[in-house]
Amino acid sequence: MAASNWQQIESDNSAMRMHVSLPEGSGPFPGLVVIQHQGGVDPFVQSMTARLAQAGYGAAAPDLYHRDGLDCTDDIITRRSRLSDRKVINDVNSTVSFLQSQSAVDGNRLGIIGFCMGGRVVYLMATANPRFKAAVAYYAGNTFRAWGRDIPSPFERTPEIHCPLQGHFGAEDKNPSPEDMQKLDAELTKFNKTHEFYSYPNAGHAFMDSTSESYRRHADEASWPRTLEFLNRHLSQ
Repeated sequence: MAASNWQQIESDNSAMRMHVSLPEGSGPFPGLVVIQHQGGVDPFVQSMTARLAQAGYGAAAPDLYHRDGLDCTDDIITRRSRLSDRKVINDVNSTVSFLQSQSAVDGNRLGIIGFCMGGRVVYLMATANPRFKAAVAYYAGNTFRAWGRDIPSPFERTPEIHCPLQGHFGAEDKNPSPEDMQKLDAELTKFNKTHEFYSYPNAGHAFMDSTSESYRRHADEASWPRTLEFLNRHLSQ
């Protein structure tokens, strides 16, 4: 059984909670930053850190909404709108530093995985932090839009991607749509970026979220072994 708990670090002079799960044993294990969907580090995201720990990864999911404070009651769309790419990059980099400080984690074997808006952040961080050796993006919407006016969109930063990228998409999704997936695929191919994309029929957005009506077991059961094989391929040594 994986051991899970909440831990706290500072990012941008703000206390940032993280949901952390570690495998049994002393390690060192490869580490993964897990990026939330729009709903935050909720039961689904917490379950994913535990699921990754059960697969042998030290996993930490930072609360990207930490600047709002624990008592914030704003809706999730408003909270998401307050994020900027610069803030997100700082939060993820702080999480990387946390993982590297853990004796149970091998700081030279780090990857990143995210869902929904977290998939977009994965695409961004594959350009922004060279310490990542693997990146897995589930239904990464809005990659063509920048969060903030002073930084390019993740899509525009495609030439900067420095690690292999795996993408999972619902064939019935609207954001990202199948056309969006094709556009991303073409851009990555154009710049010779190592990547592999998978599309799942009869699945829309958030097909991995077992707490939601959007959950599609067939897409979960098809995508997860691919995810673990990809991570093992790039983080095993």
